[in-house]
Amino acid sequence: MEPEEGTRRAELRVSGMHCASCSLVVEEALRRNPAVRSARVNLAANTAEVEYDPARTDIAALESAITDAGYGVVHATATLRVGGMVCAVCARTIEEALRSIPGVVEAQVNLATERARVTFNPSLVQVRDLGDAIEAAGYHYLGLEGEQNDEAERAALEADLADRRRRILVGFGVSIPLMLSMWLSTGIPMPLLSWLHLAIATPAFLYVAAPIFRAAGIGLRNRTLSMDVMYAMGIGVAYVASLMGTLGIVLSHDYMFYETAVMLAAFLTLGRYLEARAKGRTGQAIRALMDLAPPTATVLREEGESEVRVEDVVPGDLVLVRPGERVPVDGTVEEGEGFVDESMITGEPVPVAKRAGDRVIGGTINQNSVLRFRAERVGRETVLAQIVALVEQAQGSRPPVQRVADRAVAWFIPVELVVAIGAFVAWYFLLGASLLFALTALISVLVVACPCALGLATPTAVMVGVGRGAELGILVRSGEALENAERVTLVAFDKTGTLTRGNPAVTDVLPLALDRERLLGAAAAVEANSQHPLALAIVDAAGAEGVPVGSAETFDTLAGRGVRGRVGGQEVLVGSPALLAKEGIELPQEALRAARDWEEQGRTVVCVGVDSQPAGLIAIADPVKETTPRAIQALREMGLSVAMITGDNRRTAEAIAARVGIDRVLAGVLPGEKAEEVRRLQASGERVAFVGDGINDAPALATADLGIAIGSGTDVAIESGDVVLIRSDLLDAVAAIELGRKVMARVRQNIFWAFFYNTALIPVGAGLIYPFTGIVFRPEWAAGAMALSSVTVVSLSLLLRNWTPRVQREGREGGRG
Repeated sequence: MEPEEGTRRAELRVSGMHCASCSLVVEEALRRNPAVRSARVNLAANTAEVEYDPARTDIAALESAITDAGYGVVHATATLRVGGMVCAVCARTIEEALRSIPGVVEAQVNLATERARVTFNPSLVQVRDLGDAIEAAGYHYLGLEGEQNDEAERAALEADLADRRRRILVGFGVSIPLMLSMWLSTGIPMPLLSWLHLAIATPAFLYVAAPIFRAAGIGLRNRTLSMDVMYAMGIGVAYVASLMGTLGIVLSHDYMFYETAVMLAAFLTLGRYLEARAKGRTGQAIRALMDLAPPTATVLREEGESEVRVEDVVPGDLVLVRPGERVPVDGTVEEGEGFVDESMITGEPVPVAKRAGDRVIGGTINQNSVLRFRAERVGRETVLAQIVALVEQAQGSRPPVQRVADRAVAWFIPVELVVAIGAFVAWYFLLGASLLFALTALISVLVVACPCALGLATPTAVMVGVGRGAELGILVRSGEALENAERVTLVAFDKTGTLTRGNPAVTDVLPLALDRERLLGAAAAVEANSQHPLALAIVDAAGAEGVPVGSAETFDTLAGRGVRGRVGGQEVLVGSPALLAKEGIELPQEALRAARDWEEQGRTVVCVGVDSQPAGLIAIADPVKETTPRAIQALREMGLSVAMITGDNRRTAEAIAARVGIDRVLAGVLPGEKAEEVRRLQASGERVAFVGDGINDAPALATADLGIAIGSGTDVAIESGDVVLIRSDLLDAVAAIELGRKVMARVRQNIFWAFFYNTALIPVGAGLIYPFTGIVFRPEWAAGAMALSSVTVVSLSLLLRNWTPRVQREGREGGRG
């Protein structure tokens, strides 16, 4: 049934409905909107079909009614590639065009990455609708992110650059001789010279300025005052004034701006050309990552060996990799032994030995032998693809500092237009200057101002910084994480696997009620059911000594303090001394002395009780990582406080802390309490970065102002960390904070130069310095300065490509030396 005239029908996907009463609640919530004619909920399909009056309400109001009722609305997200943007106003124009589509919830356009991230209702909007809106706004839709169209995008960029080069050559090739003919004595009468300039300049002007006028027309059609509108007004005034002087309409032959109009258009085109080239280089890091994946793979199937596109490899395929070839996908080695260079993924310079059962990562290089491995993760599931996706997501994000620039861009052009007209009126009508001077001031102000530099200040720095971080093994999830990294005042560390290697081993055993073999056997039988590193150390020790290990008939964990189980009919308790004390098991004095000595040496004491009797003690040591002391020292040198949060008792924790240089210890903290300790630190006024393993420490990572998941290796899809480190090296955690400081310093530097440029040169263009210096700021100079401003900001961001954190330059040698 078609909707009534004047109404629109929408289908919304609803989440959270469980029964018929839920659907009634949603229907009633929608019907309370007076603009809703009808609302029907399909519980089986989880959809709500709404007929409403679009003149009185919109999709956002309908979705708000559903969410206010306690249910959710399912949205889709797409990242689109956009071409043809030249300034921050272009990005705003596309955002407004996308947001105007019924069903689009949010749209964010990143000028530097040339991407639009759109959240929309998939039942109302298709991706093609989004592309059509971009095209209708006068820009180019280049497809979805992740589609195999990189070559098309590069080809489009090269074609655009080549077109601009031609226009630049024509512009300067015509305007320079015209300018020389004005400066040098040619003997040609001014009226005739004026007509010659008209004949020569007009074709060149129309050719060079055509893209500017076309973009200005698009802006006006979209009711947007873009920079192209300003530029078109500037060069248009110059050309029209010249034409009026040539024809003798109001103005005389003295008003000759032909060479200025053409040179202005050439300078503006040059600025856009240099900016586009520089912006293209900001994405080099991610392109280098994407190029690591080989285009083809050698697959062994029943019919024999065949070379297939890497996209056609499926999990379970047996893949052959010869010496010197790149591993195409992730998998596990089944045949062969050799060394694989994983430096491009993990940053470790030493090749890694691989044999049957070892994992290989797509994009790494097989060095010296033939390997056959079983494909496991392909396509977007590979480590390399996940890294690329994470970096792309971060590069397209907006840190809070960008809001300053966004607000400035919103009012910039209207203010500039007022200043330009005000300068003309002031000089000509109030100060009695010549019309020629007043026109020069008007044109200069229209041309010199550049919000593009403001629009590019933040995204280019974030884009290059995130890309550089990926090259250094530091995966940053968002621009906001970089900003938070800069603000950190205290860094809190988990101990096991973070400050230490995470490979604890049994160092001492003190038998009491049981002999050594039975003590280890009973403890290992219970701990075999646990995945805790200390439990694994006990099981490994029993296996190494050939101790027979039975199986636990029952097993239970005791809130982070230990475990309990029944082995051979006996109740076995394994855990901390505090656990045995709580259970009423008293340790003899010799055991207490041994425990104290071990703890003072930084070892963890595990107590074993059997049938309410103390059976013995086991000491476990986890060696501190070689680079940990240097990393802690580097953080102190950066002016940061350092703390350790651990479940160990205070004596053991303080021994480890003293060894690595930490003076603030929070000991005896259960796993579920670490997040609460982070909140206490925050309540005391600290901005906390928490460094942990990303899995056991997920709540603390999520609670901290900056969560750094360390040593994730090939598991980059950790949701808890704001920053994910590929290597298990604390120096990289320090480097992540250094990266945040460096990128945000560059952002502020970019914003400063963008503001300084505009606040300094707009008054100069308006003629403010003329009464004091006699210098007229010619429009050609204004156009050159405008071109320089954006290029300067992008170039400053590009300097980050070669930056290396001090701790990575010096730390590893110092830490291992």
